[in-house]
Amino acid sequence: MAVDTPAIPRPEYPRPQFERREWYNLNGVWEFAYDDRDRGLRERWYDGRKLDRTILVPFPYQCELSGINDKTIHEVVWYALDFDPPFGWRGRDLLLHFGAVDYKSTVWVNGHEVGHNRGGHVPFSFEISPYVNEGRNRLVVRVEDRQDPEQPRGKQSITGQPREIDYYCTTGIWQTVWLEPAPPVRIEELRITPYAAEESFELEIFLHAPAIGWTLEVDVLDGSEVVATVSRETTSATARMMIRVPNAKLWSTEQPFLYDLRVRLLTRGTVLDEVRSYVGIRSIELRNGRYYLNGRETYLLMVLDQGYWPQSYMSAPSDEAICADVEMTKAYGYNGARKHQKVEDPRYLYWCDKLGLMVWEEMANSRGWSLVAEERLMAEWERAVIRDYNHPCIITWVPVNESWGFPGLGSSHPGQYAFLERIVSRTRRLAPHRPIIDNDGWEHTDITDVCAIHDYTPTADGLRERYRETLLGGPLPSNVWLPGKPLYMRGSRYRGQPVVLTEVGGFLMIPHDIPPEERDILYQNYGTCETEAEMLDRYRDLMDGISSLPFVAGFCYTQLTDIEQEINGLLTYDRKAKVPPEEIAKIHRELFPPKGWTGTAALI
Repeated sequence: MAVDTPAIPRPEYPRPQFERREWYNLNGVWEFAYDDRDRGLRERWYDGRKLDRTILVPFPYQCELSGINDKTIHEVVWYALDFDPPFGWRGRDLLLHFGAVDYKSTVWVNGHEVGHNRGGHVPFSFEISPYVNEGRNRLVVRVEDRQDPEQPRGKQSITGQPREIDYYCTTGIWQTVWLEPAPPVRIEELRITPYAAEESFELEIFLHAPAIGWTLEVDVLDGSEVVATVSRETTSATARMMIRVPNAKLWSTEQPFLYDLRVRLLTRGTVLDEVRSYVGIRSIELRNGRYYLNGRETYLLMVLDQGYWPQSYMSAPSDEAICADVEMTKAYGYNGARKHQKVEDPRYLYWCDKLGLMVWEEMANSRGWSLVAEERLMAEWERAVIRDYNHPCIITWVPVNESWGFPGLGSSHPGQYAFLERIVSRTRRLAPHRPIIDNDGWEHTDITDVCAIHDYTPTADGLRERYRETLLGGPLPSNVWLPGKPLYMRGSRYRGQPVVLTEVGGFLMIPHDIPPEERDILYQNYGTCETEAEMLDRYRDLMDGISSLPFVAGFCYTQLTDIEQEINGLLTYDRKAKVPPEEIAKIHRELFPPKGWTGTAALI
């Protein structure tokens, strides 16, 4: 049972694919301080002294919900919280979890340094029981979030101020912090690989335990009914079992069925640990230039989703807000979302699993290149893939977007090209059952699984003219819509992969208070409109053009919501619809009805 109160922000369990019964939510009011002169370490601010401000965790200080709402840059900040572990947890390990802290963290408990982390989008945890006292304890966190172009940062502005396509920064703790008691010998990780054709899934269990004799029991549940049970003896700290589910119900966007899992670790008949999870049994394949979900050809109707909110930036204001975004995406008739430049809160992926929305997961990129930047990106991306491996909603991995952080790719920089191939290869080894895009948008290598093209051609006629040679059986254009950006680089070429237009549209509903002379300057790259009817007409015309390209396997419309100065959303920043969702969904139904595809891939 959760130990929290309704007043605690984000009170829901933060990690729904690996859940223990007991936990203690540490979200709420913490002490807080800026350390602009970086003197806190020297002066030992972790020694118990009181910090001079307060903040509402898990919201970054830049946003309104934090209670601070300060947009200026502070590269070093401190947090502190006094806490009492619930009675009855003594004698067990005590795990301190952070969902995400941007960017580099050091953690103390009662003045003892218990660990540190680098990476702003991935979780980390420490076992803190040796440092915890009876009664009151003090937790202190120091965070560095430098304005470093070589730090993976996604859409966070290098200057700290929103400009062009970048937004306000999110510094420090931005996902839930919680405590969890666990036995010293416990289940540490689950890895689930579904096999739809075999009505089964492979379950790998990793233990925090020595490699001696253990018993593992797994129940698969359909509601309250146990539909499969497996028991396995193991003499190692890992175990692998294939679990068949008779007459399995498959996960799809129309019927997103999830089986619950109950996993127990035992010794001599005594249960040491139990965790809950779930599995969606489904398959993803690429064949004939198309995506296939559960063996059925599936046209990708996606929308770009940046995952920002006006009152809390990258940190979701509530679980209900996350769920509402997923529901609105489906209401517009989309079957997928390209989560852009953000490794999203696990609760978003949970709602996509539960409600049936396919997801392309994308890493937050840096803007500058160096060997250090490469290793930072690789290290954090590996952890993101491992964290999210089990989610059935994820159908594609995207480590790099538009060559961000790799400015030499256009001139075929050999080291940057080699790294791009290396991160694809590494992702395949970590998660071999999903396609991988090397560099979304342009400048592809020879090993990308999908030819992802960014194309903001605003009209159907323009699209047909742009791809005129391809429609006649010729090659794809050698350059993308943006001048000077080659589709492939360094001798690489298209080899029959699915072609997806992964950024299209971006129509701006221009506010009437913007002076006409500023419109061309601010929004010269996008088509614009001023009324609901005009936006619907432009959207239908664009979709008509895309639907007339038989070699295209799907698209991603830019974008779901406005964000700060970037006002090309279907929704305003505060989630008010600019056009009725049912009208967009109707266009999708009319122009992209589910059906087999009889075209052939263009060859180069």
